[in-house]
Amino acid sequence: MNLIIEQGNSSSKVAVYDHGYILEYLQYKNLKAMDLLPLFSKYELTRGILSTVLNVDQELITFLKNRLLFFIFLDEHIPIPIKIEYKTPATLGKDRLAAVVGANYLKPGEDILVIDAGTAITYDLINAAGVYLGGNISPGMTTRFKALNHFTSQLPLVEASAEIPSFGFDTVSAIRAGVVYGIVYEMTGYIEELKRKNPSLLVFLTGGHSIYFERRLKNSIFADINLVLTGLNRILEYNVEN
Repeated sequence: MNLIIEQGNSSSKVAVYDHGYILEYLQYKNLKAMDLLPLFSKYELTRGILSTVLNVDQELITFLKNRLLFFIFLDEHIPIPIKIEYKTPATLGKDRLAAVVGANYLKPGEDILVIDAGTAITYDLINAAGVYLGGNISPGMTTRFKALNHFTSQLPLVEASAEIPSFGFDTVSAIRAGVVYGIVYEMTGYIEELKRKNPSLLVFLTGGHSIYFERRLKNSIFADINLVLTGLNRILEYNVEN
């Protein structure tokens, strides 16, 4: 069984995979090595991969190396099942890399745009030949809320809610609608422009904030909250196979 760990800016996601399926999923605000002990007691975990955008936790890495027969710390030197056309692979976010690997694994032989809506919103392209072409980075929803509060003297810090009007009826709802629909129109613009050039393009939407945008996007998309984890599992399996 495979232990998959993704440490993002706002939380750490942990999943147990067996033959491509998630058996258990957990999320932590601040993941520590000891948090993983119950999983090792419950499952026969033999292989694992750690991806992080944070400072490297050597205690966690040592813990995993000691308990797993096969362990990968994902960096730019680890072999992956796609080709990278990116001038600075060392600076390419591992979550972005894993997301395109996951999309390519789920829909091989297709041109794909992957949109990851988290602390930042990333737009990444992989073609039908399995070549990652690059992508763009934009401020995420929470980042935009914080920026409006930080860089103005009057606007409050707000959070998203389930109900967001098309146009705000007070300051709080105006900020919510402005940020959320601003992102929707941004995503729609990317999708429509790229589909004009490539009508067969597939679109994957993932990330912790994807629920706010999935039903508001008029374009046909594949929503997969676990796309990064799936990609990490594929990278792990690829290295085991080779």
